[in-house]
Amino acid sequence: MEFDVVIVGGGLVGASLAATLKNSGLKLGLVESGALPETDAPSPQSSPASGRGGERERQSSIPAWDSRIYAFTPGNVEFLKECGAWQRLDMARVQQVEEMRVFGDGDSKLNFSAYQVGAPELAFILESRLLQHALWQGLREQPNLTILQPALCAELCMSDDAALLKLKDGREIKAKLIVGADGRDSWVRHQTNMPEVPTPYHQHGLVANFNTSKAHRGIAYQWFTPEGILALLPLPGKRISIVWSVSPEHSAELLALTPEELAARVAEASGHVLGELEVITPPAAFALRVLNLSHLTRPRLALIGDAAHNIHPLSGHGVNLGLRDARELANTILQRGALDCGDTGLLRRYEQARQMDIMSMQLTTDTLKNLFVNNNPLLRFARNLGLNATNRLVPLKNMLVRHALL
Repeated sequence: MEFDVVIVGGGLVGASLAATLKNSGLKLGLVESGALPETDAPSPQSSPASGRGGERERQSSIPAWDSRIYAFTPGNVEFLKECGAWQRLDMARVQQVEEMRVFGDGDSKLNFSAYQVGAPELAFILESRLLQHALWQGLREQPNLTILQPALCAELCMSDDAALLKLKDGREIKAKLIVGADGRDSWVRHQTNMPEVPTPYHQHGLVANFNTSKAHRGIAYQWFTPEGILALLPLPGKRISIVWSVSPEHSAELLALTPEELAARVAEASGHVLGELEVITPPAAFALRVLNLSHLTRPRLALIGDAAHNIHPLSGHGVNLGLRDARELANTILQRGALDCGDTGLLRRYEQARQMDIMSMQLTTDTLKNLFVNNNPLLRFARNLGLNATNRLVPLKNMLVRHALL
């Protein structure tokens, strides 16, 4: 089998790259190791019974919520519209974020508002599986795309004029360009002998979804404390999703709690800002790390998404970085002129265009994590002073908000 571009990995980033190249005239291949996503919308399942009246009874009739929740920037929403995926979503499952309130471990705080910069929203909150489903609906109908799934990669060989990808079932694929979009433990990246290795943060990210007794009003919350970083992301209705970055020991303790105990612990940690909480998805945790590659490309190979970089989830921008990778690589390919898709100079153009965005986001999240997850009294004074000072500097705040909208 011969292709112009073969994408390894059909997650959100890999699928969006394939979708945006729909009208490129290129012959595309997509290699995905997982099972074929369902063609129909997720079937309704009951949420845990609460006995708290009509609102909770109404909520229990909706399909079960995915604990993997992402905040998408308005810029990436426009990209997803170009892919044709956003239009397929049920907007009743999408929540706009209009304001964000950030708290330090003292009396410091920092508020961001979309209205201050004349924007309708700061971000859109959406479940991973629903967007994945919407993307794959389009991929199945895409005439220039061949889907190989489930398929496991066995060997990758490079030559001057093409890349040869061998699958474990014996099939061989020849392509001008191989794109690694296969996640943070990327098989493709491991074949390139890149010397960089991930650096662990010695923290776990715990995620879960909750019903709330108070309305969130489209506000996201975040608390920075020496013990960890807690974020509350609004979901449609009176629901939230949390990301709690804590030590592995604290993560194990939280996972061992009953749903009622966990809800009480999160409500206490968030100062009961949204009242009583009720768990609606089982908690899960994953190890956090940072990965910073000096190069995103090799001859006839490019990395995008988590295969190319890992960052701390405190900013909520991991998936947004990946989608911007896909946007930039697609634009680079579409503007290649007479060059073939795997030309080294062409791929370097993509790499150079992405390096500053990735480096600045990694530096920001890494610095904030190290600054706040620290018991040094001088750092405690400095970080809280910095939050309050930034909150008073409206032009600086507005600049940060505008960058976050990209």
